[in-house]
Amino acid sequence: MSEKKVQSRRKFIATSTAAAAGAGTLGFPMIAKAQTVNLRFQSTWPTKDIFHEYAQDFCDKINKMSSGRLKIDLLPAGSVVPAFGLLDAVSKGTLDGGHGVVAYWYGKSPALALWGSGPAFGMDPNMVLAWHEYGGGKAMLESIYKSLNIDVVSYLYGPMPTQPLGWFKKPVAKVADMKGLKYRTVGLSIDIFKDMEVSVNALPGAEIVPAMDRGLLDAAEFNNASSDRLLGFPDVSKVCMLQSFHQCSEQFEILFNKKKLDSMPAELRAMINVAVQASSAEMSWKAIDRYSKDYIEMQQKQGVKFYKTPDPILRAQLAAWDKIIAAKSTENADFKRVLESMRTFAQRACRWQNDTNVDYKMAYNHYFGPKKAPAKS
Repeated sequence: MSEKKVQSRRKFIATSTAAAAGAGTLGFPMIAKAQTVNLRFQSTWPTKDIFHEYAQDFCDKINKMSSGRLKIDLLPAGSVVPAFGLLDAVSKGTLDGGHGVVAYWYGKSPALALWGSGPAFGMDPNMVLAWHEYGGGKAMLESIYKSLNIDVVSYLYGPMPTQPLGWFKKPVAKVADMKGLKYRTVGLSIDIFKDMEVSVNALPGAEIVPAMDRGLLDAAEFNNASSDRLLGFPDVSKVCMLQSFHQCSEQFEILFNKKKLDSMPAELRAMINVAVQASSAEMSWKAIDRYSKDYIEMQQKQGVKFYKTPDPILRAQLAAWDKIIAAKSTENADFKRVLESMRTFAQRACRWQNDTNVDYKMAYNHYFGPKKAPAKS
């Protein structure tokens, strides 16, 4: 074979090889490894509180579901900003997100307190979440945040069981017993107790027990048996009054900085939606298990006495609430709009629930209540 033919042959082979390689590359493209999105979150809770555990549960779900593509590092309250500074910090991008409750932002707009304070027209916390998702609440919350130039995306989840009236030096038997007490609560609940002539101080969770220990508070409420026990309430009080309308239908809020969230791929945002829903269910189940255990153990091991809040105090709360919502509705258009939306949903949903649900307490008393002696013949 002549030198010219050899060179031509080599050129043909090289061209064919390159073409084949090119075809192989087109047929089997290299998959670029996705970069990890790292987010810094802060909760509004101290590390030892079960609420911080709930926040961590949500973050853990995201971290596992995304196979490392999205990683949330969670810090406790005060790590970057004070608990009540979370909303502004997330909005400004100081934090990428956080975990708290909407009622904490009451100072921004009284309408925000309606997602956690007051009797909610008889709706339980899960029904308030139903209203939020399907009755227009979500769109109204987004509108309020936008009007306040708060650049966040809010996810509500985790219906909280009815919160106690709180921890006292001695049981309260009548409305007059509340008068003049130095008491801790937050949100629009402050107005309920002020109407009942209570002196209110809105402290973050971690500061309540030290304040009671120093005598700066006579009484205080936080949330539930597990949180209260972990925060040390039984160390400063042995009396807890159960049942109250001040915060009987609250839920948690997960916040994301809107710009940060909008920059994420659609599949990661979808993962967040699913993780919120899954965390809501898990939180409810965990709460039943843990709260009931701590409720019993505080009685058996720490000498705590639990009392039902007397009906006259509960009725006084409702009467105070009526005055508050009437006044706020005339002062704030958002408040009135949210309130009427809740009222419309509650009238339908509560009627259905109250007519439909069996009396579970009857069954409990049948099996665990005092047994009546058999009638004498």
